[in-house]
Amino acid sequence: MKHTTLLFLLTDDRILLAMKKRGFGVGRWNGVGGKIEPNETIEDAAARECYEEIGVRPLRLQRVAHLTFTFPDGTPDVLTHVFVTQTWQGKPVETEEMAPQWFAHTDIPYDTMWPDDRLWLPYVLSGKKLVAGFGFDEDERMLPETTTINLVNELP
Repeated sequence: MKHTTLLFLLTDDRILLAMKKRGFGVGRWNGVGGKIEPNETIEDAAARECYEEIGVRPLRLQRVAHLTFTFPDGTPDVLTHVFVTQTWQGKPVETEEMAPQWFAHTDIPYDTMWPDDRLWLPYVLSGKKLVAGFGFDEDERMLPETTTINLVNELP
């Protein structure tokens, strides 16, 4: 299983999303994140990806979710470690990979995000932690019968 990170910058009523400009997920709003390099902690990977993708250095990361993605077509499964932060250094800037934009919690563009986001992100925004799983077909369509969401007090 491949491990990845996903990080959202939050204020009291806004979330920073970034439009993916190239590679996997192009054309979708998402948090920032990506692969974990060899000998890198999950937290270090989340912070590095944030700086590389939007020029911001997160100061305190809070782990809020583990998301497992499965693909019946044989694509390797992915475990995504989801973080939020309310403290950072720098101002989000557009890079070759991502174009960041702030959204009110009430105006999140779920229609242009991954389809699973509308199922789990509201829990995170309400302060909950969760472990969830989602399956996708070869056309990036979510397979509803594979969906599981479990609220937890602590993450594994």
